[in-house]
Amino acid sequence: MTKKTDPTLDLYVKAVLGKKALNVVALDVAELTSFADVFIICSGRSNRQVGAIADYIKTDLKKHKIKPLSVEGSKDGHWILLDYGHVIIHVFYEPMREFYDLEGLWVDAKRIETPALKKAAEKSHTSPNTVDI
Repeated sequence: MTKKTDPTLDLYVKAVLGKKALNVVALDVAELTSFADVFIICSGRSNRQVGAIADYIKTDLKKHKIKPLSVEGSKDGHWILLDYGHVIIHVFYEPMREFYDLEGLWVDAKRIETPALKKAAEKSHTSPNTVDI
């Protein structure tokens, strides 16, 4: 099931898609937790790409005057967490994503469709909920 949400969320999704992140998923966790409204989960093919994706996200959102409250995991590049308060972005090295399986842990969270996710899905001919670019 998908849920349409605040259009400003699309800024975050566009930033994630900016460096060819893989398998982008946005989850509505607002009713499941008190510390965030949305998780955006994506992957990179190497720890170097994971770092590049996270750096691009920070740079791109900074242009819109959006700065992270905290960034964790930048040193190793296996799982970088960017905390923007209501939106938390998880950038994984693909094997780490499979191991930690956040989508499985948050299986009750509704998937969110944004215009950028929908457009990316149309380009890649996959479901609008999971984008492989």
